[in-house]
Amino acid sequence: MTIYVLDSSALLRFTDDEAGSDRVRSILRACVSGQAGILLSAEQWGEIAGILRKRLGPTDARRILNGLLPEEAGVVSADRERAVHAAEIRVDRKIGYAEAFALDLAMESGDHVLVTADYGFKAVADLAAIEFLSVK
Repeated sequence: MTIYVLDSSALLRFTDDEAGSDRVRSILRACVSGQAGILLSAEQWGEIAGILRKRLGPTDARRILNGLLPEEAGVVSADRERAVHAAEIRVDRKIGYAEAFALDLAMESGDHVLVTADYGFKAVADLAAIEFLSVK
């Protein structure tokens, strides 16, 4: 079974109904039906929460967050090892720290695929399977 690692750009494309939102919707449905899994790093989840709060205010941001991910999706917290590995990726490959957590999750297994609209991940496409959402 494929495990999709969603980053903040993918979920924000979905909430904003922008290019790639249909693909994210199909991944969410596949998760609910048990045909796929979804993981998200806590750092990416926090990034989404902050962006939505800034855009919409606390009440609407909470409402959207509460309904955004299916119950079956997992939000993965950072432990010491994950935090160090993300820092190493950040420094060695010059990507953002929150992005490094998403990449770290995608690197865990051959059945994990990072789904993103952030084309900055092109520079690290040799490290994990990455599916890029269409350009806006």
